[in-house]
Amino acid sequence: HSFLLCPQAYEKRFPTCPQIPVFLGSEVLRESRSADGAVHVVERSCRLRVEAPRLLRKIAGVEHVVFVQRNVLNWRERTLLIEAHNETFASRVVVNESCSYTVHPENEEWTCFEQSASLDIRSFFGFESALEKIAMKQYTANVKRGKEVIEHYLNELISQGTSHIPRWTPAPVREEDARSQAGPRDPGSLEADGPGSVPVPATETVLTEGDKLDADYIERYLGHLTPVQESCLIQLRHWLQETHKGKIPKDEHILRFLRARDFHLDKAREMLCQSLSWRKQHQVDLLLQTWRPPALLEEFYAGGWHYQDIDGRPLYILRLGHMDTKGLMKAVGEEVLLKHVLSVNEEGQKRCEGNTKQFGLHVFCSSWTCLVDLEGLNMRHLWRPGVKALLRTIEVVEDNYPETLGRLLIVRAPRVFPVLWTLISPFINENTRQKFLIYSGSNYQGPGGLVDYLDKEVIPDFLGGECVCNVPEGGLVPKSLYLTEEEQEHTDQLRQWRETYQSASVLRGAPHEVVVEILEGESVITWDFDILRGDVVFSLYHSKQMPKPGPQEPGARAGGKLTDKGWVLGVDYSRVEAPLVCREGESIQGSHVTRWPGIYLLQWQIHSPPGNVACSLPGVEDVLTALHSPGPKCKLLYYYEVLASEDFR
Repeated sequence: HSFLLCPQAYEKRFPTCPQIPVFLGSEVLRESRSADGAVHVVERSCRLRVEAPRLLRKIAGVEHVVFVQRNVLNWRERTLLIEAHNETFASRVVVNESCSYTVHPENEEWTCFEQSASLDIRSFFGFESALEKIAMKQYTANVKRGKEVIEHYLNELISQGTSHIPRWTPAPVREEDARSQAGPRDPGSLEADGPGSVPVPATETVLTEGDKLDADYIERYLGHLTPVQESCLIQLRHWLQETHKGKIPKDEHILRFLRARDFHLDKAREMLCQSLSWRKQHQVDLLLQTWRPPALLEEFYAGGWHYQDIDGRPLYILRLGHMDTKGLMKAVGEEVLLKHVLSVNEEGQKRCEGNTKQFGLHVFCSSWTCLVDLEGLNMRHLWRPGVKALLRTIEVVEDNYPETLGRLLIVRAPRVFPVLWTLISPFINENTRQKFLIYSGSNYQGPGGLVDYLDKEVIPDFLGGECVCNVPEGGLVPKSLYLTEEEQEHTDQLRQWRETYQSASVLRGAPHEVVVEILEGESVITWDFDILRGDVVFSLYHSKQMPKPGPQEPGARAGGKLTDKGWVLGVDYSRVEAPLVCREGESIQGSHVTRWPGIYLLQWQIHSPPGNVACSLPGVEDVLTALHSPGPKCKLLYYYEVLASEDFR
């Protein structure tokens, strides 16, 4: 293969590389280019999974190691030099590796590859010999694998139509070229001033008549702009041309960030620059070409594209109520789900451009519409790691795809929806929230409902329309398809999930109890717990008086140390949720809207045979008996949260 293709193929390995499972990811530490653009230097921090016996990993105390890699690409000399060294255990083990890609001296269409490495083990907890054998074995396997990976990406480039790249030549920057950048341009991407461009401080641009945009171009591709808004767009584009290295975003893209920051130039510039850096770090521009969702996602992810809305916007349908978000996270992991959502957003922007060309209505087609069906939404969707993953996804999308959502139609919202909305709405931008239309029950039917936003011909059959919708129906993901605990540990999922919950043991006669003080009625108590061992009964009680404090930490005290033995059910306290029997292995989510202020008590006690279920709070004698007897013991992980009354309303 020609050398000119190799650097592009090599860059495809970053920030992650599915073809190299031990390579967990990377991030750019420093990056620079020479004044003429001939030399490009990138320094990365790379994480590699430790392929070693579990005992050795436990002794070392790490599951992955960090290497620092420095790549120097010289287009003038046609060389790519790569040097890497370890940061982890650098005082005990020194690993140095060098690789080079150069043009073959006898045939310019060939590329020479050389690789060498050194290993110096000074001390490693008495396992020096074992570590040396493991390192040699891995290095030999990685040399072979590295050749296969570069071949894979070279073939991928060729299959995508990139079979030849012209040789680099210095491009002199002429004064008239620099001036020409200020005039009107065709819609599409612009390149930076050239390899010789030098970043300059951001300054306010004084606009002349020649700086104005063509009126027809604005109307067709940008929608209505005031003179001030047009000025902000031109200034931000000029600043990018002068300082940004690489492809300049389209005007439509820049405009979204200006609108997201109400045309505040400095705020929009900061937001856009952070997003461009994020796109480059995660190679988002290549996502639609490289991302192929796992078969499991294609079957159980209940979302897909479905024609367009009445204004010509692309329409995306998400049957969230039918989707097993917990099962999907346990089967493919949070990162895969996030990448899939990003691919949906990338596809949405592509479809907007297609509809613009087809209908010529860019004022409508700069964004897309999402229809969310919540039929089937239940407490299972309040699984806390799932809610946290949703909040993270919202944050990433809000930061990098502003003003791409034209309208969000939520239909068949059930009673549990207000709880979910209270949890997520604070993380949604106010401009975005104003685009939400929420219908409960069958209110979406008839005037004022979907017919105001969708043509009757495209309303899906499952919402009473006549159009067959091919969006997957979702359903529960079989537990047999879940990732193993070891696979989840590699993605760091288990640690993150465990940090969310508190653990508790339940003894016979000594339930685990948590006190929650509510200061205002109509607040919401939410809970989420997993039964790890044994069967338990969960109850929720209310009392007007605070239990006597015990030696445990505030808010969670055990049995008799929490309440008085003399308390009488129906007099001193009352049950506000019916007892719920929870079996071993079950995951329970729920909520309660409080009617009165006061003390609420979450209680888990061992499940007794029918007829023997305790119906009152335990006393001191019960607790002492339980602590000194080897009776059954249950274990659980739990999480609870209080949503303020004002937020819930």
